[in-house]
Amino acid sequence: MSILTTYIQKEQQLKQLQEELDRLKNDDRLKTELEFKNHLEDLMREFDKSATEVIKLLNPASISDKGSNSTRSTGRAKRKLKIYKNPNTGEVVETRGGNQKTLKQWKDEYGAEVVEGWLVRTEN
Repeated sequence: MSILTTYIQKEQQLKQLQEELDRLKNDDRLKTELEFKNHLEDLMREFDKSATEVIKLLNPASISDKGSNSTRSTGRAKRKLKIYKNPNTGEVVETRGGNQKTLKQWKDEYGAEVVEGWLVRTEN
């Protein structure tokens, strides 16, 4: 793609975005929300309050919930342990993910659907 083509495309995108922005500026809902936001910010300055303080005042549970969640969660949830047994060899594979070496070999050799049928049980 030439630089001129890129420039023309970006110019057209800019024009579209400008039109959308103009439509939003004339939207009464946006005007109402902006007016509310400005009044709220004025009140916060008048009473020397931060957004966090206002949220805590209006909904004390939301702040305490967020704090406790962030301290408890250290990442994503632990995956369930899946146990597969190859009926041809009797070999057993225990894995928490689908990236296990033997399991991948089985899926390549026998097909993923067949190997999923070898699932013996799932544990937490």
